[in-house]
Amino acid sequence: MSKLLLRQSIIEHCLAMNESGLNQGTSGNISIRDRDRMLITPSGIPYARMQTEDIASMPLAVERGHWDGPCRPSTEWPMHFDIMMARPEVGAIVHAHSTFATILSILRQEIPAVHYMIAAFGGASVRCAEYATFGTDELSHNALVALQDREACLLANHGMLALGKTLEQAMWCAVELETLARQYYHSLLLGGGHVLPDTEIAVVQERFKYYVPQD
Repeated sequence: MSKLLLRQSIIEHCLAMNESGLNQGTSGNISIRDRDRMLITPSGIPYARMQTEDIASMPLAVERGHWDGPCRPSTEWPMHFDIMMARPEVGAIVHAHSTFATILSILRQEIPAVHYMIAAFGGASVRCAEYATFGTDELSHNALVALQDREACLLANHGMLALGKTLEQAMWCAVELETLARQYYHSLLLGGGHVLPDTEIAVVQERFKYYVPQD
């Protein structure tokens, strides 16, 4: 995909993220790996006004924090940058303040295996990263810990992160995470639910090799 199409794809997914209710305003942010660079949404620009040239470009190899473009990158760039550096298989990252994932993050509560779809995120739970101020290196570190062997996590008192090999896969992951968070939240209102054993999650993970989007 050309650099222009990559930038356009970021804008389109930002608009879709808000239209679906997954995010509100400019609180979320999206990044894509472009070979040795990271393309990321700019800081504070409403998605409906965002132009392809507004997308910030950051080199991944050197000069952490250096960016090219007329607009500053999202304040959450350290988190996106560090994940891409630590996880070379990750091609895109979606960060959103979705309602139910954020509610659970306010409780600082991980999501256990109350539904077999938990396996889509890499294990028997979706962890909640410890709290740190937005846009800080501490938050980036905490997110990486929570994302170990996982494709998504909650961010305490903040929101959620979803990863993917492609932006389409990362967005799929974000939507599935918010759905699971909503289901878990409502089960808690009824007194809680039954948690599936790790052995069942291992079986589901094997079956997901032929089900969960891989590209």
